[in-house]
Amino acid sequence: MKRVIIGGLLLFTGSLISLSIILAAALYAPSITAWSGSKLWYTIFGAERYGDEVVQSLSLGFPFIMGVILFVIGLIVLVREYFIKD
Repeated sequence: MKRVIIGGLLLFTGSLISLSIILAAALYAPSITAWSGSKLWYTIFGAERYGDEVVQSLSLGFPFIMGVILFVIGLIVLVREYFIKD
């Protein structure tokens, strides 16, 4: 039961972090004037700065990846607890 709570908490936290960053990027993306690749992913991860140009991204790549990692770890804990009984 303890592992189910831990897995559920990790899954919930990871999904909350990742989805809130995606929502923030979706709301910010229409105001970007120059980007390369997908506009949504550019908003989240950004690009290298060249000279004096202003980077118009949120640069939230690291927290987004951490949210995805937490989500995957929580999912693994829950699946393992569901299928493998001690």
